[in-house]
Amino acid sequence: MQKTELAKKIYEVAHLTGEFKLRSGQTSHEYFDKYRFEARPELLKEIAQHMSALIPPGTQALAGLEMGGIPIATALSLATGLPCVFVRKEAKEYGTCQFAEGLDIKGLKLCIIEDVITTGGQVILSSEDLRSMGAIVEHVLCVIHRGGGEEKLKQVDLKLQALFNMEELKAHLK
Repeated sequence: MQKTELAKKIYEVAHLTGEFKLRSGQTSHEYFDKYRFEARPELLKEIAQHMSALIPPGTQALAGLEMGGIPIATALSLATGLPCVFVRKEAKEYGTCQFAEGLDIKGLKLCIIEDVITTGGQVILSSEDLRSMGAIVEHVLCVIHRGGGEEKLKQVDLKLQALFNMEELKAHLK
């Protein structure tokens, strides 16, 4: 599937209008419900195939952020053979009591995987947590970048790449 066709399909499946509060606290009149494209294996497979080429060289593992980044990281892991770690917002209070599950990340070069990024707030918090455990975190890869947050990410030495920005997702509307 061509990237432009994938953008159109994601838009058709996941774009909602109304009034929505974003994680950042901002209000938006449009929303991309990531679960609507992540729940469709034919779209998730195409997303992973297109995103695979964006994974920075030297990446040793993919760090999928709770909850929407986890299916993307899993699909990318299947497409590339790279292992993945599942990153919680908070360490669980039972069992292993970890916030990063699946691998020992100390010394590993991770690429954070997220679904939709607006301001990058959760990415910054999670990168700090991962770094505090000894991981090397320099890159973030997402499916949709709504716009914004680039400067905040740069300030904490994170480079953002997105499969789609808003203009690309809406190009078929013109």
